[in-house]
Amino acid sequence: MDLDDFSEHLNSGREVTGGSEVHLYMSQLADEAMRLSDELNNKYNPPEKVCELFFRLINKPVDYSFRLFPPFYTNCGKNITIGKNVFINSCCHFQDQGGITIGDNVLIGHNVVIATLNHNQNPALRASIIPKSVKIGNNVWIGANVTITGGVEIHDGAIIAAGAVVTKNVPKNTIAGGVPAKIIKKIEV
Repeated sequence: MDLDDFSEHLNSGREVTGGSEVHLYMSQLADEAMRLSDELNNKYNPPEKVCELFFRLINKPVDYSFRLFPPFYTNCGKNITIGKNVFINSCCHFQDQGGITIGDNVLIGHNVVIATLNHNQNPALRASIIPKSVKIGNNVWIGANVTITGGVEIHDGAIIAAGAVVTKNVPKNTIAGGVPAKIIKKIEV
């Protein structure tokens, strides 16, 4: 198993059977992510060093305009794609095995959780994991303490109100809030 095989399996949305080769590789990636997160989170790093550590964490280039206020937590890291001019505030948790894509000019508030994995509902198969991606468009603002679940797409220009739990797609240029999140209003542009 290598990163390409792992990514192909998870990005296809196929279930990951507990104890399988893919599942074991996921554990190896989690160990690496914890090591890099420790380096990122447990001492002051200037912005350039934060970008370097984040690049190593996600294994993809990060634009110079990217800004992250640690601490930041992930148990994989390798399935995150970040656009330009993205700001991630402190204490965010990204469970990215199912894939997280963040567009350009995105603001992400404190304590945001993006969860792309679910477990099989059958108790006998509970250790199996079902990946579903999260896509965040351009010019999106996600407020503090938001949770976004797998399979959700937040379209360009949307705002997610603080504390929302987003379980369904959010249309372009709308404000969504609540638990579960619902469309509050259309943004006039």
